[in-house]
Amino acid sequence: MPGSRYPNLYHPFWRSLAYWIFVTLAVLAAFFTVRQLTLCWTLTDLSGIPPAECALQDQPSSEMPALPDPAIANDLPVEISAPELELPQWDGASRINIAFFGLRGDDEDGCATCTDTIMVMTVDPVTKTAGMLSIPRDMWVNIPGAGYGRINTAWAIGENAKLPGGGPALAMQTVSQFIGVPIHYYVQVDFGTFVSFINLIGGIDVYVEEKMVLDPEGEGPDHFVLKPGDYRHLTGKRALAYARCRHESQGCSGGDFGRAKRQQQVILAIRDKVLHPETFTSLISQAPQLYAEFSSGIHTNMSLEDAIQLAVLARDIHVEEIKQGVIDTTMAIPTDTTINGVPANVLRPVPDLIRILRDEIFIPGGPLSPMAQGDAATLMQSEEVKIRIINNTYAADLEQRTAALLNAQGMQVVEFGAPTGTASRTKVILYTSKLYGLRYLKELFGLESPQIVIQPDPASTVDIEVRLGEDWVGRVPTGY
Repeated sequence: MPGSRYPNLYHPFWRSLAYWIFVTLAVLAAFFTVRQLTLCWTLTDLSGIPPAECALQDQPSSEMPALPDPAIANDLPVEISAPELELPQWDGASRINIAFFGLRGDDEDGCATCTDTIMVMTVDPVTKTAGMLSIPRDMWVNIPGAGYGRINTAWAIGENAKLPGGGPALAMQTVSQFIGVPIHYYVQVDFGTFVSFINLIGGIDVYVEEKMVLDPEGEGPDHFVLKPGDYRHLTGKRALAYARCRHESQGCSGGDFGRAKRQQQVILAIRDKVLHPETFTSLISQAPQLYAEFSSGIHTNMSLEDAIQLAVLARDIHVEEIKQGVIDTTMAIPTDTTINGVPANVLRPVPDLIRILRDEIFIPGGPLSPMAQGDAATLMQSEEVKIRIINNTYAADLEQRTAALLNAQGMQVVEFGAPTGTASRTKVILYTSKLYGLRYLKELFGLESPQIVIQPDPASTVDIEVRLGEDWVGRVPTGY
């Protein structure tokens, strides 16, 4: 119509414009579809690290993929799923493993339900032995159904995602998968209940190794000083402050690792007090009432009957038969990474070294891995370990006598090195993965953790280097 104010939609110009708008939208849609498909591709290996939106897929890669920041664990979507958790059943006679979790409680980093304390206790009713293994909160592990992340976020992820069993179930499953042992029960105790129970048993006594300035309330004038070199009696609040301390400014050395050792110390002190004849009889007689009184602050899947049975069993286990271990930087590598664009520091585990500590604590009387099969000498001999010996003492021919001993045991001493300086203690350096050989030498020389150095070197001509110290002089068996 002449003079019409409406455009002619059939005009070539408008048809061309519509065509290019359609093509542009189609290209954009195709681009984002293909981009999302390739970014989260899991059917074959692709280089690079997937973005955060793919992090909730299970990625069993050796790389450190992006992961929802622990600081925002409570904001995770609830679509995450994990395999159904089938908890192992304790028969009352075989080894039992219990995971203890300490929730952060406050809103530090936005994750009040992160478990900054993780400790696994094991008890073997047959051999009357027990053990405690502490796992650092920053350990980088595969959380079932959620991908890789700090181990202390498993509880928060399970709670927020409303998985079967919630946070406790996912945390138990994560710990079990990480250390390779079944977890039968979990226990989580609120701070207030912890304080009340310590006061109920009349406080505990701990041996203090360093000067510490602690404040039970966290802030304010109610601080107290612990002097080193003696046993100190601690009431509930003070015991809690002692167990939680990890700051050098307060005299608490070792950071998270030192705190883990002090927590194990507190556990043993509670054991000593509870198992005192008078206290134990009273607690057992009041068990049902105490269970009801503290039930609101003690979260566990353990029945009262099993708890009493374990308490009676613990009475027959001497403290010398309780092994202790903390996974520290000798078994995990501090690593800088980025989580959701935020710089973060995590611990990347060295599985073979963690397995050595795990087996030392969990194997006696109840083998849990192939490493437990066969005696130590047979396992060592199967590796055909090559040894270099260095004599860092003033004792002539000590290296020759030691070589004769090791060769007779089935090792191969192939080198003698030049002294690196006099040493009071023997040191062993592991260059390869001959872990059975390392374990055998550890027992032979009576080595402690500071005397063992893990230094992987593919170019090394030997598996292990032994640097003899004065502590070995006079200990070589007669005849060598």
